[in-house]
Amino acid sequence: MKRKIGIYAVLIVVICSMMLYRLDAYIMKPGSAYDVSKFVTVDSKEADSLGSMSLMTVAMQQATPFSYLWAKTQKYQKLMDIEQVRNPLEDDEEYNVRQLKLMSDSQFNAKYVAFQRAGLETKVHFNGVFILNVLDGGASDGILKAGDEIIEVDGQKITNQQMLVELLQPKQLGDQVSIQFIRNEEQQKATITLKEIPNAQEHRAGLGISYTESKSIETDPQVTMKTEDIGGPSAGLMFTLEILDQLVDEDLTKGYAIAGTGEMLVDGSVGRIGGIDYKIIAADRDDMEIFFAPDDEISPEMKAKYPELESNYTTAVKTAKEIGTKMKIVPVKNVDDAINYLKQLQPK
Repeated sequence: MKRKIGIYAVLIVVICSMMLYRLDAYIMKPGSAYDVSKFVTVDSKEADSLGSMSLMTVAMQQATPFSYLWAKTQKYQKLMDIEQVRNPLEDDEEYNVRQLKLMSDSQFNAKYVAFQRAGLETKVHFNGVFILNVLDGGASDGILKAGDEIIEVDGQKITNQQMLVELLQPKQLGDQVSIQFIRNEEQQKATITLKEIPNAQEHRAGLGISYTESKSIETDPQVTMKTEDIGGPSAGLMFTLEILDQLVDEDLTKGYAIAGTGEMLVDGSVGRIGGIDYKIIAADRDDMEIFFAPDDEISPEMKAKYPELESNYTTAVKTAKEIGTKMKIVPVKNVDDAINYLKQLQPK
């Protein structure tokens, strides 16, 4: 009897390990459609369109032994090595910070482009240099962290990203630099002794960080966007269309359930995204009628390096045919392609 209990206990431990132990792999599968009007509010305007604009998500989860084996049996679940999801130089926290920064930039570009297309002015403010990750063993390791915004170097206010480069360029190994930065909305100071940048091709002194610029935009009317639980840039196109729909008098949706995906770039072009096949599946499952897909161009160099690579639109059309959806797949190279399509659309 005791032996049987011992065997059962071992089996329980094994099963629990299979269900809970996290592997260095992720599983991608279809997510859901989310009505963008629930996230975006334009002051003094009402989201009273007869139809809807929806952003699409994919579901990403870290694999366990059990879910890994299960995913191998599922047609619409994709196993991905951790290097395919996360930059090798970043940890989990830095990955999450980068995803939220991509979403923040997506919102900035959506507001900027939507107000441009509506013929309204905006004011752009440079906030500082945003830290994406801190290199292990670098000068800033243990001092700065992902999400910090550098606003001053040696008492000089940073007014653009290039200025940080120029201030650090003449510095030598062992030089000390005074950094003023913002963390969690609080201003802080640190003195950093410059070291050789880890893994750099050139031997030079630096802070040992990767970074991008941080900007904010001032609009009238004000736009409020609540997207705390969404990361990445792929909602940019649909954010732009929703803001524009609330800004203008006409109903751009014409009564249709409209979904789409694509990074919104500041010039109005729509950038390629990942997982579009899974977003097509999710959109069909959530009864979307129209889907905007980035019609990105694959250069000869990219095709030579990745022979199986195809545009988002091509993948979207193939997936739509495969699942037999009646949803209309519309190619868009820029936001104007989407706007023009909606304007010529016959109301329901």
